[in-house]
Amino acid sequence: MNESNSCSVTDVEVNRHVRLTEFALYILIFSFGAIFNALALWVFFCKIKKWTETRVYAINLVFADCFIICILPFMAYLIWNKSVRDELCQFIEAMYFINMVVSIYIVSFISIDRYIAIKYPLKARTCRSPSKAALLCGLLWISVIIGATLRFQKRHAAFCFQKDATIPTAQTLLSIFFVFTLPLATLTFCSIEIIRNLKRQLKTNSLEEKLIQKALYIIYANLIVFLICFLPAYLGILFRFIMEYIGPSCFLIQVMMNFFALTRCIATSNCCLDSVCYYFVTKEFQEAILQPKSSTEKTNQTQSLQINTC
Repeated sequence: MNESNSCSVTDVEVNRHVRLTEFALYILIFSFGAIFNALALWVFFCKIKKWTETRVYAINLVFADCFIICILPFMAYLIWNKSVRDELCQFIEAMYFINMVVSIYIVSFISIDRYIAIKYPLKARTCRSPSKAALLCGLLWISVIIGATLRFQKRHAAFCFQKDATIPTAQTLLSIFFVFTLPLATLTFCSIEIIRNLKRQLKTNSLEEKLIQKALYIIYANLIVFLICFLPAYLGILFRFIMEYIGPSCFLIQVMMNFFALTRCIATSNCCLDSVCYYFVTKEFQEAILQPKSSTEKTNQTQSLQINTC
């Protein structure tokens, strides 16, 4: 650890080429994200009239994405103005953290909601409702805001968007588990179970083959997008924890800072990719509503398919 004591996070900074890449990516994400999420808000508030659990979760996800989109210009500005490290910068970092965590957990909530609707269709009628979904989202927002407040009030504003020490802490491992590993495990388990169920339906329900196949594609796409966006960032956090334990040099600290800058951009791009899901959700809802309902069983199956296309 002696080598780490001779070098701190204030001795190094992100490479200029990495900052330029980060700046360009933030501008692109902001441009496309603003358009896609504005369109998503218009669709959910103007085109879809019925309030469902899926709509409640999706709207909360849109709001979380919109908040991140709104602070991207400030984040782009801070890339080239390292001296501007004040309370405003810390507030922007807290907003970014809150909405990113909320976004990750709402994706998990949607997967759980799908799983319950598919696996336990009868119980789902009593344990699922738009009001319960709204309550769950409200509790999530409050919990994350409280957690972020406790986390950031102890930090110095000078270390905005960077770790203030090279000492490994238990908080790092807890962050990896609760913010990434737990939601990923939930999403993976629910997605696998849903895919199995849809494939069984595909063998017995040829009339809705096209709708089921599209639902499968969306489930696969959601899981892949989640992994692509968030896995690099949290693998980097785990790698940083290991390096801090061993004792990093200034070179390793700079490599980690460059890596985090790029993986943060990848994670932020989820704001745009979520909107692609919204498009397919709306399309699938319209197709499902237009399906003829010849029996109660078929109605239940169609409702299950609707849940899976979110």
